[in-house]
Amino acid sequence: MIEIMLRISLALFASAIVISLYRIIRGPSIPDRVIALDMIGVNLISAIAAISILLNTKAYLEVILILGILAFISTIALSKYIERGVIIEHKRDR
Repeated sequence: MIEIMLRISLALFASAIVISLYRIIRGPSIPDRVIALDMIGVNLISAIAAISILLNTKAYLEVILILGILAFISTIALSKYIERGVIIEHKRDR
């Protein structure tokens, strides 16, 4: 029973990723695209967790952690770029 539920959840995660890809391509604004990219990261983490449970292994837990950190950093960097136009500001001494 749980295997069927995990397979259905994987199909739903895949469809959510496809919908998010559409939003990235056709998004009306840059912030919508950033949110869609973050949503892809969250759905990918969830799908990897479901695969890890389905295969009964702990090998993918490190991948989940690294992907979560990278998704968080990329969301912060893109948000900062949208807000200020640069990611890293260099201060000049005059």
